[in-house]
Amino acid sequence: MKISIVVKLFLLTTALCMLILAVIYIGQTFFFKEYYANRKVSDLQAKIEAFKTAYMNTDGNSLTIERLEQDFYRNNNTTITTLDHDGNLKTANDFYLEFKLLKPVTDEDKQERIRVPLYHLMSIEEASSEQALIKAADEIFFTGIRNKSMLIPIELYQQSGNILYSNELLMHQVYGRKEEKLSDKSKKEMASSSQSSIITLLGKITDIQLPNGGGSSDFIYSNELFLEQINIFQVKLLFNEIPLTDSLVIQDYEENNVKYKLFIQPVHYDNGTTNYIFAMASLQPVDEAVQMVKDYYVYIVLFVIVLILIASLYYSMKIARPLLKINQTTKKIANLDFSETIPVRSRDEIGDLSLNINQLSATLHSYIGQLREDIEREKQLENTRKEFISGVSHELKTPLSVMKSCISILKDGVAAHKKDHYFEAMEKEVDRMDHLIVDMLELAKYESGTYKMQMDEFFIDKSIELICAQLAPELSAKQLQLRTQLIPTQVIANQHRIEQVITNFMTNAIRYTPENQEIIVSTTEEAGQIIVCVENKGARIDKDQLDKVWDRFYRGDMARQRSDGGTGLGLAISKNILELHGAEYGAANAKDGVAFYFCLKKKS
Repeated sequence: MKISIVVKLFLLTTALCMLILAVIYIGQTFFFKEYYANRKVSDLQAKIEAFKTAYMNTDGNSLTIERLEQDFYRNNNTTITTLDHDGNLKTANDFYLEFKLLKPVTDEDKQERIRVPLYHLMSIEEASSEQALIKAADEIFFTGIRNKSMLIPIELYQQSGNILYSNELLMHQVYGRKEEKLSDKSKKEMASSSQSSIITLLGKITDIQLPNGGGSSDFIYSNELFLEQINIFQVKLLFNEIPLTDSLVIQDYEENNVKYKLFIQPVHYDNGTTNYIFAMASLQPVDEAVQMVKDYYVYIVLFVIVLILIASLYYSMKIARPLLKINQTTKKIANLDFSETIPVRSRDEIGDLSLNINQLSATLHSYIGQLREDIEREKQLENTRKEFISGVSHELKTPLSVMKSCISILKDGVAAHKKDHYFEAMEKEVDRMDHLIVDMLELAKYESGTYKMQMDEFFIDKSIELICAQLAPELSAKQLQLRTQLIPTQVIANQHRIEQVITNFMTNAIRYTPENQEIIVSTTEEAGQIIVCVENKGARIDKDQLDKVWDRFYRGDMARQRSDGGTGLGLAISKNILELHGAEYGAANAKDGVAFYFCLKKKS
């Protein structure tokens, strides 16, 4: 089954566009999320590295560090802070309590004030609600990990044993990951056991700092997940459960089906201490963007499919239309019909193809036309040869018969006293055959179509006067009067051949003009041409025979017989000479005779 090129192009274009759309959709569905997340992580890595450089240049200035953290949060929507070597917030100084020991061991202990960060024990909402369970001057037990003047709290409870606040994560780590609650006695026993780093202190609160909202650290305190991850990091850090290197550590974290990326960048100082840059970025915007793209992609796919169908159809028609036109035109060229050309509307390969086919069509048309002319010329030559043979055979038959009769008479010796008469008759027939053959050859040359006429510039009146002078004896023999009406002028033609035409016209007129009659030769100028006319008095030619006088061996009436001495080819030769000149010619009946004329181009 034949399939149209329009259909093929439409199907191919549609399939290709659909394939591209499918690849985009698959990439968007399965790889875009991962690419987007990796791109965001890479960007944050670079920005954290820049943050680290800026942090190292702060010389520990808390206000400058807080401003860096806030700017980083605003610009990247990523919470970031700095931690000391134990994992405590380094710049947060508005969420803590201080106490002094009630049972000091040394004099130095009496003066010491121990600070306890409270963001591990209570939320900022609890702190700002003014419902805190502790206040200044309260006596409270503390269980935690002591580090110089800082206590990392595990539990905070009253003397009666009621727990006020606890760090659940650190409790779980410290107390052996047991599910059940430990009694106060057990805790005290554990505190006094071999785990010397875990201590229980009795103290009196001397100062409490609680954030009241609007502080520079509120964006950290209000982020419970962030504080939770800091707490987890601190626990792992204290118990050596996290292998840290000098390079950035990236961890994955998921909460409520939302994925987060944790960035931990160690910062080493020359004094041997290490701080940490801790950042947490939510990938929820990535998930939302991907989900939005998926939802929006349904409409995009429908729109693109419609657009693909329309574009494919237009593209197919746009490409196929000139191809169909080319196919239609080439079919006509195959049938030798060169009348139609292909319009060239574009400057591309199809336009070049159309132009080349048009040139090919023109070239073939020219060559085929030339071939037809050559064939016609060959046919004409063949017809000329056939006519030449036929004419020669016909015209030579009579003189040959006459000569054969004369030879037979001479051979038999009959009428020997007329021997000279028979020889003279044979000589006359031989001359007649010679003239006939010369004229036939000349006529064949002109009719072959290969003869090229060379043009000259000459005075036509002088040529006519010369011909008239040459034919004067023949005019006198028939007692004919010659009247000339010539104007001196130059013409452009082949002088020898035109003189041959005039001679043929003159001899023809002399041959068929009765004795004591008149022949008129004239030249007139009309529209830049010279008209040469030879008019003879005598018998007129029937109107329907005027065009036939130019045929070879024409015998229209008794006045044109072979016995008059002509070959019957003079006017035929003249016709061909004049046609090779592109000259107008003709014959017309005059008042009491016949006029032959032709036109030549006058020299300007």
